[in-house]
Amino acid sequence: MRALLRNVGLPRNSKIGIGKIWPAPEGARRAKAFEIYRFDPDRHEGPRIDTYHVDLDECGPMVLDVLFFIKNRIDSTLVFRRSCGEGVCGSCSMNIDGTNTIACTKPISDIKGAVRIYPLPHLPVIKDLVPDMTDFFAQYASIEPWLKTKSPTPEKEWRQSPEERHQLDGLYECILCACCTTGCPSYWWNGTRFLGPATLLHAHRWILDSRDEATGERLDEIEDSFRLYRCHTILNCAQACPKNLNPGEAIAEIRRLLVQRLSP
Repeated sequence: MRALLRNVGLPRNSKIGIGKIWPAPEGARRAKAFEIYRFDPDRHEGPRIDTYHVDLDECGPMVLDVLFFIKNRIDSTLVFRRSCGEGVCGSCSMNIDGTNTIACTKPISDIKGAVRIYPLPHLPVIKDLVPDMTDFFAQYASIEPWLKTKSPTPEKEWRQSPEERHQLDGLYECILCACCTTGCPSYWWNGTRFLGPATLLHAHRWILDSRDEATGERLDEIEDSFRLYRCHTILNCAQACPKNLNPGEAIAEIRRLLVQRLSP
């Protein structure tokens, strides 16, 4: 046992070192420290934390504004994802002050002291704040997230009543930022087999859609001890979601539907 323990260690490049520190500009009246995770695979060294002191009077109110300011005015080597800047696309998802969220809607004023910014947990890091989302989107694609029908295609559109449409509220708003999935301990433990909160939320969205004619097949495909039932109702997903959705509730509803169809 002792010999075995001696061989157990952290993976290569796991230890985070102390990086460069950029001091506050002279005359700054509202300087704030931003401690940002940096990792460049081409440098063949471990990750580090670089600290940037930014005058908040010189940039916008959101964390994404600061990242832009740092990249444009202090350190052009900083790498992060972003697109819409309006909380719609989910591209700028990252871990800020210990919580998964999207940087474009996270106010700096919400955070006391230094702002600590890391990439989303559990995912491989491509560079700096950019995680590899390949497996996440592959799992999403596996539920076939599109309308599936067998009836003849109508001349204009598939009709849906307002009441049927309202059933999709709280599901269609997901922006696939992966904040919920990468904050789920069950996904950390079983990420290659458990679909995760975001994918299951979308699965429920298509199961409920009144226009879809593949409900039974969808339920058959998702009924699995790992794909669905590895959710332990920890509900980190609901706490992390920047759109205030509840994937845990959606997962519970899928389970209810599976039980309901077994009832005589």
